[in-house]
Amino acid sequence: MKKSVKQLKEYDKIEFDINDVIEGMKRLKGSRRKPTSIALEDEVIEELKAIASVKGIPYQVLMRMLITDGLNRLKKAS
Repeated sequence: MKKSVKQLKEYDKIEFDINDVIEGMKRLKGSRRKPTSIALEDEVIEELKAIASVKGIPYQVLMRMLITDGLNRLKKAS
């Protein structure tokens, strides 16, 4: 049986330093980013929005942070 992301223990306690988030947002302000599209289930989007709200950041920023964090983990693991 496949596990969904929210069932994985390493995602139970994801913490981001709000100062790092703000610095990252400032650093990326004005930088070129390419729009992409990804189809997500409604429950995933709602969960992202809830977590982002608690952390005080836009949910799109949270998604970028999670993707970047995942890429960094993959690079370290290989």
